[in-house]
Amino acid sequence: MCEFCTEHGEGKKWYLQMKNYAAELLHAELSPAQVAAAQATSRLEWHNRFWESFTIPAIRGMAEPEEETPPGETSEAQPSEEEMLSRRKAVHFGQVLPIEDVEQVIEMVDSITRMPCGCRFMTTGMADKRYCFGLGMDRYGLLGRFPDAASSLEVLDKNEAKKIFRQFDEEGLMHSIWTGVTPYVIGICNCDRDCGAYKGYVEMRGAPSFFRAEYICQVDWDLCTGCKSCMSQCQFGAQFYSSALAKVYIDPARCFGCGVCRAACPQDAIVLSPRQENARARNIWLRDMS
Repeated sequence: MCEFCTEHGEGKKWYLQMKNYAAELLHAELSPAQVAAAQATSRLEWHNRFWESFTIPAIRGMAEPEEETPPGETSEAQPSEEEMLSRRKAVHFGQVLPIEDVEQVIEMVDSITRMPCGCRFMTTGMADKRYCFGLGMDRYGLLGRFPDAASSLEVLDKNEAKKIFRQFDEEGLMHSIWTGVTPYVIGICNCDRDCGAYKGYVEMRGAPSFFRAEYICQVDWDLCTGCKSCMSQCQFGAQFYSSALAKVYIDPARCFGCGVCRAACPQDAIVLSPRQENARARNIWLRDMS
């Protein structure tokens, strides 16, 4: 299992542990290391800053002005990838989830708020792409402070949320769950190349932003007819077609385990299996080290 499961889940899936959604964790005192990494004295302070810099611009359709470096001064040296990864894990990090685990999370949380996606606003300029879902947002006290944002926020019941996620699954959007000062869980996103985290990590080969899922996808060749419908869904280049065999093969070392390829398969020939049971994939959580 991924390192978050060991550190924050006692060896179980960390994102299915209720303690990581609890109000007590939201209000718990941060360690000096967490304060340094998050550049905030509390999770609430971090959440407020994240909301104002990432979500509000997408809601208003207006980017926040960037701070300019004063003349004669140089910007700080860029951190190494190792330093950046360490900070991301401590503050705001994700993991890919298949739809089954998304639905388990939905059943656990006390509120689900759909909102415009800050990533899509930054990458495409579109302010109406509602791919982000905040979890337990009423605890932050954010909504009352931003009345102009209320019309862009949609509070969903569990069945409504599940229906939307199923639609996104069929569209080929991979689902990811995110922390706000780890291990507190703040939301679930639905990602493709317009997602900043995906674009920077997978497309641009930058520092990792999320773990692969606890699973990999595998093709049952007894059921596969070689239609290649699933290949259009894969966001990670893990699927390959054999013309000689007329079958699709999924490389376990490349598969992120999102499972969205299954929605396109008319034969139900793709199944999820635990990552730890596959010798090639069991230790691959970030880079493909095979």
